Amino acid sequence: MINPIGMNAEALLQQIRQYSSQTQQVGSTAQTAGVNFADAVANGIKEVNTLQQTAAAQRNAYDAGQDVPLTDVVISMQKSSLAFEATLQIRNKVMKAYEDIMNMPV
Repeated sequence: MINPIGMNAEALLQQIRQYSSQTQQVGSTAQTAGVNFADAVANGIKEVNTLQQTAAAQRNAYDAGQDVPLTDVVISMQKSSLAFEATLQIRNKVMKAYEDIMNMPV
């Protein structure tokens, strides 16, 4: 940790440049690795949708009298429910962060 007391402007500027270059390196590494926030969110939503469709299909099969164990139906419904609740919580956190940023004084 750098002691801010007694630090001159040149040393502070050098430290900012160093952090900036590190940030750019991390960003370029993430892009070359194929990590994209929008893609990650879209994939997460698709997974939740797939879980919900699977649970609905199993429930409908059980209701129709097909040979589907009730435990499998209940487990798939719980997985679907938990995934949906987690998605809602993430959305709520993102919205709260956005509101906090928008309410910051400039």
